[in-house]
Amino acid sequence: MTYTTAPRLRRRHTIELAMLAVALTVFATGLCLTGLQLHAQVPDLLWLATAVLGGSALAVHVALRFCAPWADPLILPLAVLLNGIGFIVIWGLHAEAGDPPTAAFRQLLWTGLGQLGCLTTVLLVRHPQRLQRYPYLMALAGLVLLASPMLPVIGLDQYGSRRWLSFNGFTVQPSEFAKIPLVLFLAAYLGMKRDILALAAAQITVRGVKIFSVPRMRDMGPMTAAWGIAILILVGTKDLGTSLLLFTVFLAMLYTATLRKSWVGIGVAMFLAGAYVAYLLFWHVRQRVTIWLHAFDPGVYYAPQGSAQVVEGLFALADGGLFGLGFGQGRAATLFASNSDLIMVSVGEKFGLAGVAAVLLVTLLLVERAFRVALAARDTFVKLMTTGFAFLWAFQVFVVVGGVTLLIPLSGMTTPLLSVGGSSLVTTWIMLGLWLRVSSEVRRAAVSRCHDDTATMELPRSAVSPTPPPTASNKSATDQE
Repeated sequence: MTYTTAPRLRRRHTIELAMLAVALTVFATGLCLTGLQLHAQVPDLLWLATAVLGGSALAVHVALRFCAPWADPLILPLAVLLNGIGFIVIWGLHAEAGDPPTAAFRQLLWTGLGQLGCLTTVLLVRHPQRLQRYPYLMALAGLVLLASPMLPVIGLDQYGSRRWLSFNGFTVQPSEFAKIPLVLFLAAYLGMKRDILALAAAQITVRGVKIFSVPRMRDMGPMTAAWGIAILILVGTKDLGTSLLLFTVFLAMLYTATLRKSWVGIGVAMFLAGAYVAYLLFWHVRQRVTIWLHAFDPGVYYAPQGSAQVVEGLFALADGGLFGLGFGQGRAATLFASNSDLIMVSVGEKFGLAGVAAVLLVTLLLVERAFRVALAARDTFVKLMTTGFAFLWAFQVFVVVGGVTLLIPLSGMTTPLLSVGGSSLVTTWIMLGLWLRVSSEVRRAAVSRCHDDTATMELPRSAVSPTPPPTASNKSATDQE
């Protein structure tokens, strides 16, 4: 580190710490106001929640100062802010319904474990490029995690899907953890086969005009096989929301690696065919499509597992207005999955359109910072990995918001950092740890290149291209002249 970069690093660390203080202040103030609205007193767990969220974030901040000093200073404060808003909504909903704060304490526990996972990632993953060394091992790990809910003893079938593992009352959703190794596998494989996939393809022409490019299946074989098995397992467990998410991430990463629109066209055609088959085979898929198309039909509304949940969610969003109803009023606390699948409905009712817009803006900033890091990365694997995780986050939020507003069928997915659930929370924080580590490596490399270019430009001309000393033959010729 040179004397010119040290002040810049100190300024970045100061900015990150100041924004962390702002995020924690917003969290503590919001939790206080929620308790005053509901019980006319400050919540008992205020200090514990602030200490856990703030202490864990401060530990990550200190680790970044020493291990990843060039990390993006916006990522950690924005993530803490989203996590804090989610905790406020979860605690407020259960307190409004008169339930004990068990879910809030459990969410606080998962928050601490998630930030511990982020800290561990920052400390251990010193060179993100090394994660590409074992692509097929990553694929195997992802497939094992996806298939684990099928186990006869610990696999748990709830709400029409078999996607949980149960251990003494605690449930874990392995498909959330499977996202990380599967994205790493895709990034590693596409990085190795990038040139072949981009160039080697059969051209379909009509009278000499290229219409479409068909890739060679021998180049796509291992990746298609692994991804096909993953989708089949997810369909077998009826976790169709995660199937949709992973397949679209696959297409996004494939297009990023090859820039071939034909791949996207083939993928969309495969998805539409698979969606139609799933519609024919699974009752709950047909039911969700019916709810999407005829939500306000009385026969659909009053049917078992009908559209009442979605319609009541729409009314709750409308009741929120511009600035929300606050806690103690409204219908969100009575809705099923108001703290998980419908968490954005709860945010809209309690904080209004302004609150929903703020949450989406913070999410947009996080995703934008990740895409910025991906654009600046020189290493192909790092670029693809960061792009995959950023698109994973963005598309997951789109699926959730689109489902609760009936833009698309409701798929039953969690919103990162907001929804209740330890699997999603821990996985998201690990993903954030990778973002922080990658952003530090990319920015440090960019600053080093900039300093090298500047030093080369400032060298005297004689130092850049020195004049060779005269040889004996040259000297004699000069003397003769």
